[in-house]
Amino acid sequence: MTSKTSSQAYLEVKDYSVSGETFQLLYNNELGMLETFPQPSSQKLPDYYKSEDYISHTDAKRNLFERAYHLVKSISLKRKLKLINSVVKGEKHLLDVGCGTGDFLQIAIKNSWTVSGTEPNDEAREVANKKTNNSVFKEDQILKFKQNSFDVITLWHVLEHLPELENHISVFKTLLKPNGTLIIAVPNYKSYDAVHYKHFWAAFDVPRHLWHFSRISISKLVEKENMKVEKTLPMKFDAFYVSLLSEKYKSGFMNPFKAFWIGFYSNLKAKRSGEYSSLIYVVKNK
Repeated sequence: MTSKTSSQAYLEVKDYSVSGETFQLLYNNELGMLETFPQPSSQKLPDYYKSEDYISHTDAKRNLFERAYHLVKSISLKRKLKLINSVVKGEKHLLDVGCGTGDFLQIAIKNSWTVSGTEPNDEAREVANKKTNNSVFKEDQILKFKQNSFDVITLWHVLEHLPELENHISVFKTLLKPNGTLIIAVPNYKSYDAVHYKHFWAAFDVPRHLWHFSRISISKLVEKENMKVEKTLPMKFDAFYVSLLSEKYKSGFMNPFKAFWIGFYSNLKAKRSGEYSSLIYVVKNK
């Protein structure tokens, strides 16, 4: 997406979880966001997800960290459900893009939503389909859904993984009903924890994260498709989770006391600045 004339080197970051390779982050002047460079080809990209520690593709609770992750996930599921219920009146058709093992779709079904999901990982998709009566499809299904068929489309830490970013946002626009809602949750590279940890910041997660967003970049991207950010909401747990992983990358162990302090301080500073570790954008289709 970036041309050489519109970008500049921002930071060099290592892939700590799979390959050990180093990637550049380029600053996109037009959109105010960062882009991973080079970006792996579509054939090679799945190789960077081949890790037993890639937690969104499993329901495993093998250690304290995974148990804590799933506890937080159960709390956040209720919050996500409350959010989607608050933005609809009448029909309730939901598409969850990159739905992982399907927990969010499962809780939505129990609350009278008609659901569809997409998930590229075969094992995660199989688990999700057992929870959703086979409502989850491969990622290419996104081009086969009918136009104007969803009241809500959600991407929970997914947009940063999608190649052809602007094309995907255009597709989401066509799939939404008039006045439908697009909900996007992504890390925020302008948060205090990102600035503190620099190249160790776990939410850079190169090269799986192809894009790294700021508040202004999300607004500009959706406005190109005649949509508008209606409000932003914090994801406060992310500051602690990301700080734990960042401490591991920085020092070799998670150092929970220091990670807790950095996460706490990041959230405290964000009360004034709005720059939380991750943000939820509630976007309205016009």
